[in-house]
Amino acid sequence: MIAQDKRLLENQFLVAEAHSLYKAKFITEVQFSEIQKAIPTPKKSKNILLRIGFAFLGMLLYASICGFISLLGLRIIDNSFTFFIFVYAAIGFIGAEFFVRQNHSEQGLDDSFLIIGQLLLGAGIGTITDGYELPVAFVATIVSLLTYLRYINRASILIFCIVSTATIAFGMFELGALGKATLPFILMLYGLAIYFICRKLTKNFQFPFYHQGILLVKYFGLILFYFAGNYLVVRELSVVLLGNEIAPNSDIPFAWFFYIFTFIVPVAYTFYGIKLFERAILWIGFLTLGFSFYTIDYYFLEVPIEIYLTSGGLLLFAIAYFSIRKLKDKTKGITFQSDRFINSSDFLHTEALILTSQFGLKPEATIDSPMEFGGGGFSGGGSSGEF
Repeated sequence: MIAQDKRLLENQFLVAEAHSLYKAKFITEVQFSEIQKAIPTPKKSKNILLRIGFAFLGMLLYASICGFISLLGLRIIDNSFTFFIFVYAAIGFIGAEFFVRQNHSEQGLDDSFLIIGQLLLGAGIGTITDGYELPVAFVATIVSLLTYLRYINRASILIFCIVSTATIAFGMFELGALGKATLPFILMLYGLAIYFICRKLTKNFQFPFYHQGILLVKYFGLILFYFAGNYLVVRELSVVLLGNEIAPNSDIPFAWFFYIFTFIVPVAYTFYGIKLFERAILWIGFLTLGFSFYTIDYYFLEVPIEIYLTSGGLLLFAIAYFSIRKLKDKTKGITFQSDRFINSSDFLHTEALILTSQFGLKPEATIDSPMEFGGGGFSGGGSSGEF
């Protein structure tokens, strides 16, 4: 199923471990370079800007190939436009196969071919079904999942997260007003389901190559669970989907539930992340909590910035106090203990600089002594035989 060489994929883990040892100064730079030369790995781009640049280059290459094919079929393209869309989509997957045979993975060129290929395939399905959203989203879900399983491309698993959610949403739309009214609860259940499924999969070491993608889906489930029950999102979608006009002194159904949900879930994420020692969940908790404050302010509050800053400071103080009490004696996960895999020389230099600036310490000066020593003729005497 996997298009890449599994031996090269396994070598990635070895090089990553060697890099961690090099950063922790267990091995030298020369030793790490020798390990990199001795162990072949897939050609990947760790520089995000370089990867984006190659992605734009891949778009131009893709457009050039499609333009050339259009010129060849210029006489029949008007009558067979749908057929040509599928041909253009096939070019994306053929190009992805070519790049993976050249040992290229997530370098930008292959990303552009895979993403555009999937988009064009969805456009082709939409053309056949006259723009019927449900089959388009369903096919895109299957294709994006298979694409990730074959090429281990994280852009494809992100597309899977989006289109799978869209598939559920369009499926609920088919049920009419009842489906639209219960959509937030269904999406919340879906978010929780994919989170717990992926959490179980991350503990199974039979899927080492897919670990990063499973983590991405796992955290997407938490984000989807929150936004599916966020008051602002639910209220605005009820206006758009159900056509409900909310009067000034009225509110959406079950408003009390969404009020509580909007604030309880981010706080639960924060404490849950600290308990499990997962930084990603902790960051999700902080970001969703900020969006919760924005939600309440958007509808009900007109609070001066001073109150926001004061409240935010008190909240951060409470979180910091709880974190210190919880983590000061921990040695794993999120902790205040020094990490031996993080270079702390910068902090040492900063400490020395602060001490120098505060106490006026100056470096030791070397003074040349006017007395001349040496000339010892006897072992260890330090002086010659003359007085």
